[in-house]
Amino acid sequence: MKDMNAPANPLETLAYIIAQQIHDHSIVYIGTGLPMVAGILAKKTHAPNITIVYESGGQDPIEGDMPWSVGCPFTWRKSPTVLEMAYSFAQCYNGYVDIGFLGFAQVDMYGNVNTHQIGTDFHHPKVRMTGSGGNNDLSSLTENMVLVGLQTPEKFPEKVDFITSVGHLTGGNSRQEAGLIGKGPSAVISPWGVYDFHPVSKRMRVKSLTPGVTFELVQQLTGFELLRPEGEIPQTQLITPEALKILRTEVDPRGVFTTMPAA
Repeated sequence: MKDMNAPANPLETLAYIIAQQIHDHSIVYIGTGLPMVAGILAKKTHAPNITIVYESGGQDPIEGDMPWSVGCPFTWRKSPTVLEMAYSFAQCYNGYVDIGFLGFAQVDMYGNVNTHQIGTDFHHPKVRMTGSGGNNDLSSLTENMVLVGLQTPEKFPEKVDFITSVGHLTGGNSRQEAGLIGKGPSAVISPWGVYDFHPVSKRMRVKSLTPGVTFELVQQLTGFELLRPEGEIPQTQLITPEALKILRTEVDPRGVFTTMPAA
């Protein structure tokens, strides 16, 4: 049972920050994990008119318990329609998705994502991971992608070991020149800050920082030179008491995705 008076933990805070990327009346493509929490939280707070589309094909199910994954039956509870996964991805290609979310093992300065392997030797990687799944479909086709993960120099390298999901490729117009649709990644969210991409170079740039975190600190946690905006860097808005109560009592009361791992 959650202590309703306890301060927000990092996962709850991260879910709230992700939710703030969602605008009302948008179609939101949801994958397993914190994006589920964020999508439902947004719908219960500042964006009641969004349409939630789950990766497995469920379209805007009625409210209920937190799904345990995109394969959970809760994701198509009394949905007006349920699509096969191939058609679900086709929604992105045909412009029926406004924003989607991806996790990453590595993300580089242009928003290219690696979930394949650590190490550049394809035949003998240091670590072999899950691969793409639907990640490349989403990153190549969705109008706006938000990338979510932890931030260390190893996870934010200058160049990813393997491009699983395309971001802005080598910057500039290289994504469009490769024939990909959509705007590519629009934001990267870590516990330390929110980042966007320079409109011309497509280099990753600080947008806001978690209160108490400095630019110097996030630069130390990054394997490439971050761009810094002009003037004072805004602080990332942290979860409000009202939103925290809704998250704990209505969105994820059993802590499926917002319970911190035991030490």
